[in-house]
Amino acid sequence: MSWRTVVVSKRSKLDYKMNYLVVRNIEDTKKIFLDEIYVLIIESTAVSITAVLINELISRKIKVIFCDEKRNPSSELIGYYGSHDTSMKYRNQLSWTKHTKELVWTEIVREKINNQSKLLKENGVEDYILLEKYCDELEHFDVTNREGHAAKVYFNLIFGSEFSRSDSSSHINSALNYGYAILLSSINREIVSMGYMTQFGLFHDNMFNQFNLSCDLMEPFRIFIDRIVLEMDVKKFDSEEKKELLNRIFERSILIDNQNMYFSNAINVYCRSVFDALNENDISRLKFWRYEL
Repeated sequence: MSWRTVVVSKRSKLDYKMNYLVVRNIEDTKKIFLDEIYVLIIESTAVSITAVLINELISRKIKVIFCDEKRNPSSELIGYYGSHDTSMKYRNQLSWTKHTKELVWTEIVREKINNQSKLLKENGVEDYILLEKYCDELEHFDVTNREGHAAKVYFNLIFGSEFSRSDSSSHINSALNYGYAILLSSINREIVSMGYMTQFGLFHDNMFNQFNLSCDLMEPFRIFIDRIVLEMDVKKFDSEEKKELLNRIFERSILIDNQNMYFSNAINVYCRSVFDALNENDISRLKFWRYEL
């Protein structure tokens, strides 16, 4: 399985040659074996890319993320078909029952709040008990919005009472948003590569959102990003801190299915388990990452 994260941060031309990504700039030329690449992040808007390379990246299911002029993720490259049996997978997806989707979403929310509580506990925040209470109060399909209540208190408890997720000037928010964008793209990659559509969600149902299902599935892993950002003690979130965040995301070991795996492998196992649960109407098939205190 591919494992390498490649970041192109300065003016370059990207091309394909003999199973290699070729990166040319005024300083040198580098070649990277395509089968090693999990994600390609194009940070600079001064990068040109050939059509033949785009085709190879799509065919090998390599996630490509494009950044804006501020070097923040703004878009990504997604192929039309990610699996040989995509048409069958689409039919399966459209036949998932409302009840099963609600059951799966309930477990996703439960795991998210549970992980938030563990992060608080790990950092000595006594009010983690409040989130444990929300977890106990969780009802089918979270009709009482325990997820929303947990979010209201969680961020202020973990990042300080002055912190607000709506503060665009916050370097912590910049780091969180960058990490969440990488997470969302990784989830998108797995959904498409397994032959499903990202548009049709379990809970999220925004007609303008191309990634409703991805937004559902990413929720338990948000705390994985939160934990790394908290550990980094972000000061200004410049290019160096972005690289550090990427390295920590893709190099950290995650416990899932009783095994320690890298981030990309864990995402694969988790997404596959969600589809197994939905297709077989069996939430016991779900495999979540386990927060280790």
